[in-house]
Order: sequence, then C-alpha cells, then structure tokens
Amino acid sequence: MAALGRAVGASDIVAIAVSGGPDSMALLALAGAAWPGQVIAATVDHGVRADAADEAAMVARFCLGQGPIPHATLIPATPLGTANLQARARAARYSLLTDWARGAKATILATAHHADDQAETFLMRAARGSGLSGLAAIRPNQRITDDLVLLRALLDWRRAELRALAEDWHLPFVDDPSNTSDRYDRTRFRKLLGENPWLDVDQVARAAVHLAEADRDLRAIEAWLLDTRSLPAEPGERRLDVSGLPRDMRRRLARAAITAVREAQVILSASWSPSSNIESLLDALQAGKGATQAGIMASATTDIWHFRAAPPRRST
Repeated sequence: MAALGRAVGASDIVAIAVSGGPDSMALLALAGAAWPGQVIAATVDHGVRADAADEAAMVARFCLGQGPIPHATLIPATPLGTANLQARARAARYSLLTDWARGAKATILATAHHADDQAETFLMRAARGSGLSGLAAIRPNQRITDDLVLLRALLDWRRAELRALAEDWHLPFVDDPSNTSDRYDRTRFRKLLGENPWLDVDQVARAAVHLAEADRDLRAIEAWLLDTRSLPAEPGERRLDVSGLPRDMRRRLARAAITAVREAQVILSASWSPSSNIESLLDALQAGKGATQAGIMASATTDIWHFRAAPPRRST
C-alpha cells in the first residue's frame, strides 16, 4: 500500500472499486484500516450475470460493519449487449465509477490491479504488436480529471498474496466464473503464466514498469516538442514543423496534435486513445498526402503538418 500511502492526505476521500473478488476485498480492508473515515466503496453490477446483485449486496453488508464504509451499487443505464462485451463492460465500469467518485467529492479512485494483472496485460499487448505506450501496460496512477486520480495501489502484490490475506482476515469474497473462461484473451494468458513458471510474473511486470518510465520521459519530450514545433494556426487547429525529426517523434507529435484538436473541438464520436495505431496516417503524411483519423483531417506540405477537424460526412 506504499504507493497509495504517499498519495493520501488527511482531507482526501479514497473511493475503492470493489467487485467482491478477493483482490478488491483485500484492497478495501487494507484501505479501511489505513484511512478510517476516509474510504468509500462502490460495486458495479453490469447486469450481465444473475449473481452480480447478490455479490454487490455482500460487499454492502461488509461495508456496513466497517465503520461503516459508505457503499453504492452502480448499474449502467442501458444494457451492454453481447458484442465486445469485456471492452464495453470496462468502459461502462470506469464511466460509472468516475461519475460516482466525483459526485462523492473523492480525490482518489483506487482499483485492485496487481502484478499478475500487469504481466497478463503486458503479454496480451505484446501479442497484438503494441508499441511502447501499450507495453507499459497498467500505470500505477493517472489523472482522470482535474480533481480525480486513478491509483493502482497493489501492483507490487501477487494475486495469491491478496487471496491469502482475504482468507487470513476472514473477508467475504466470491470468484467470478468469467475469470476461468477460455472465451476471453486475458484468461488464456493467465493460464499461460500459470502453466509456465519460467515466465516469471514479477519480472514481466517489472519490464512493464521500466517501459512505463521510458514512456513517461518520452511524453515529457513530446510535450516540449509540441510547444516548440507548433506554428500559428486557426483556433482549434494545429500546425507542426516536423523537419529533422525521426519517425517515432513524428508519430508522437501527430498523436498529440490529434488529441489537442479533438479536445479543442469536443470531438467524441470517433474512437481514439494516445496509443492508437496511426501508421497509415503517418505514411500518408510522409508522402505529402492527406488522411483522416478519429475525426481529424491531417495534411502535409513538405514538413509542415496541419491537423483540423474533419468536415461532417455528407448524407447519402
């Protein structure tokens, strides 16, 4: 809990995401013991499994006997459907948790991600050919909004250690059956690690930490380059001088420009993240052509790259 301990002040409210599994129940118990009176908890019922409501009620009963710790059960406003279920559930979960935490005036939202999660994520992304940002995997902390930080306080813990703690402290918990289902990529990588002890989870997780440090430093360079390489442009647009820069720096600047224009123009419709694949866009710009990605139109005149909101599509 050291990573969380350094971040928590006497006036902070710490919001804990609790699924009811041994990992999150251990986090809840540790946080409640460390910061009595400062902890709140929430459980997300995605409406996918029949047992989820009972599991949320179990967490609520535990919280009632701990001080009590205020607890909320969060339910998506609309059904998730069946397509790409895990990704949709994750997006809904973080949206619900963020809104709840901010509404409760929490300054920290903590999840129970641990070293095994980190190693699984690293291998999953490596198998998909992810770049540096993707391979950095689960970050110890990141700012969600100006007033809320997401913290993963248990990245130095192993899954087995957290389960042992939950059992030793006689905490109630449940095992989600989806955690052993071969339908999901994560489960297959979990089995890979479990069946091959030569794949050292701690070392794989440590590699992700090293890459996260390198990515953080490169992001600082990226911010400096975005400032020093920006040229005059219309409001809500970006023009960049990329002359003399290697491809990776051009890649990072292009992503930063796309993010900046999307934020300035409040573009929410197209999928986008700072680690999105933009290789085809880069190829077009390097060839002096234009391309569109994530609602942004990019064009190139030699080494001057211009990013602006793409015009709306014409209806047919």
